Amino acid sequence: MPESPDPAGGSSSVGPEPAAVSGSSSPEPTDPEWAVLLESLRALGRDLVRAGLVLGSGGNLSARPAGSPLAAVTARGSWLDRLDPADFALVRIADGAVLGGAPAPSTELALHLECYRARPEVTAVVHVHPQTSVLLAALGHPIRAITTDHAAYVGPVRVAPYRHPGSRELAAEAAALLADGECDCVVLAHHGCSVVADSVEMAHRRVLNLEEAAKLTYAALLLGDSSTVCPPGYREQLRHTDREH
Repeated sequence: MPESPDPAGGSSSVGPEPAAVSGSSSPEPTDPEWAVLLESLRALGRDLVRAGLVLGSGGNLSARPAGSPLAAVTARGSWLDRLDPADFALVRIADGAVLGGAPAPSTELALHLECYRARPEVTAVVHVHPQTSVLLAALGHPIRAITTDHAAYVGPVRVAPYRHPGSRELAAEAAALLADGECDCVVLAHHGCSVVADSVEMAHRRVLNLEEAAKLTYAALLLGDSSTVCPPGYREQLRHTDREH
């Protein structure tokens, strides 16, 4: 959803403001242990805007070190191609408490936190507004994995029914679709997508390929094709290779 810099401008369905926790030992985005991760998120933000997957202050990003109880979440009102360390809040995943950095995290904070709670291995969450993906979902057309890259990076795509942006209902339903580990990409009806991965780089690959898969699906529909997909054996081969390693 578009990020409003004014906390009062959010929907009434959005949960209460996350509590800020004070203390001299509070972590900060400028701390060395966060530097590399936040630089990767800043680069991701620039690339996503350049790719046309988000406009203005829409969209939000988060990441955490593997196993960390904290996640860095883009701040409310931030533009993804203009991110600085000050544009991140450090949030405790368990309860949403802001422990450092920007005092007001994204209005989609609940979406990010629920994804981490549902998938403990996830270290990056991307929420942007890929237009072709949203269009196909709105019209009831499944996004198909047509190329081997789609099969490798995207896999099955699920659609969450419309819930108000920023709401706890949206967060819970999107996370539920990710919980079994069989799906990493959820399209949020009439809104955007939620993509999870075990690294910022993989989240980047995944969201780019999601929108490319949507564009090829759209092109196939224009050509009268409603069934062509990448041979199912390719994804099974990938799973077999993963098991061997």
